[in-house]
Amino acid sequence: MQPLSISIVAFHDYDDIKKAITSIVQYTSIPYEMYVFDNSVDDPQKEEFQSFLQVNHVRYVDNHENQGFGKGHNHALEYIDSKYHAIINPDIVIQEDVFGPIFQYLDHHPEVGMVIPKIVDDTGHLQEAYRKEITVFDMFTRYFGRHIFKKRIQDHTLSYMDYSKPFQVPFAQGCFLVIRTNLFRQLHGFDDRFFMYMEDADLSKRINQVSKVMYFPDVEVIHHWQKGSHKNKRLFKIHVQSARKYFHKWGWKLW
Repeated sequence: MQPLSISIVAFHDYDDIKKAITSIVQYTSIPYEMYVFDNSVDDPQKEEFQSFLQVNHVRYVDNHENQGFGKGHNHALEYIDSKYHAIINPDIVIQEDVFGPIFQYLDHHPEVGMVIPKIVDDTGHLQEAYRKEITVFDMFTRYFGRHIFKKRIQDHTLSYMDYSKPFQVPFAQGCFLVIRTNLFRQLHGFDDRFFMYMEDADLSKRINQVSKVMYFPDVEVIHHWQKGSHKNKRLFKIHVQSARKYFHKWGWKLW
């Protein structure tokens, strides 16, 4: 059994993934196995990308179609044999050995099932990756009322918390998560009915029902967050569809 397994889902973002993998290889001291599950179709860079992965001892699985974020990561359950599993976005870069301190924290806190570290942008500013459970109103304010309902957004994104200390997170954004592998397997991974968006909210909620999702401030991860559904009508539609599935599953909490 490896201490750590890592999964990244690709969708034509090979250059970003190369940077992520290069940083992981450079700074990770714990033995690990890393997998890339490729949702890309007919990409001329695919062969060169596979060569890069081979050089860096990363296992490659071609899904031959875009299966979405959650289902893409769930393929890891077919392969991994590890103590902890990291779910990582392509647009992540690390600049320190983040896994060592996370492992120590999880080893000493058996009640914690999943950890999200300090997530910052490339200027060092904390990102809104930690939230209360989502409501219909919070979905609306995120897209249409950021300048009107500032206090509500600050409340939803837990801006009042002390980010120098660990705290439980109801909804951890899925860009960088470290979960106990046996728990990930017990929960059957992500609910792959969510093609993209809200699968992290759903997983967080299910983990918090049997364990805890915790913010861990001792390590920092850079996330080049694209916020695609704020800029792209097709992605916005997918986000709304996922939100509808989430509220249908967990109840239509309006406020």
